[in-house]
Amino acid sequence: MRRPASGTAFRGPGVWWWRWRRNPLRRRSDALEAWVVLAVWLATVVGGVLTGIAATHSVEHGLARERAEWRPVVALLTRDAPRETASASDPERVWADVHWTGPDGRSHAGRARVAVGSRTGTAVTVWTDSRGSLVTPPVSGSEAWIRAAMVGVLVGVSIAAVPYLGGRIVRERLERRRMAQWDAAWARFGPMWGRTTG
Repeated sequence: MRRPASGTAFRGPGVWWWRWRRNPLRRRSDALEAWVVLAVWLATVVGGVLTGIAATHSVEHGLARERAEWRPVVALLTRDAPRETASASDPERVWADVHWTGPDGRSHAGRARVAVGSRTGTAVTVWTDSRGSLVTPPVSGSEAWIRAAMVGVLVGVSIAAVPYLGGRIVRERLERRRMAQWDAAWARFGPMWGRTTG
């Protein structure tokens, strides 16, 4: 006679699905819990996956649009840049006032990072959007994919957590109700077990 595999000694072939089978010991709360578990897992998996994919595509589309619309333009310093920087992260560059001409032909002004000590009139490259406003350089295709994937995972997990936590709360309430029913039944029938007939 073969020894049962580990974990199967106390678990029959249909134990996982006992709430779905007809059984005189199954209560309405057991059937309700079975539907709750099914709905929660469907909402958790499907909702999390679909929202994660949608968020990923949305971020990818937005970053691709930025790469297509944002353009580098030449800007000129309007005054000398400082000769020293207070930034430890980038000691070679400082913020300075610049002006440039946007796609609409109008003149724009703003601040950009330039080399320390740059003189008035020095040309620097800045990135602008379709309205001519300063923007950061757009991310590359590979960086966009990584960023979109990270946002998709974060959004998917966050959305999946909502039905999962909601299902846990419902199941805990069902469990408390079931324990209260068992306590009431024990209070009614428990004393009878100690009686003897004679």
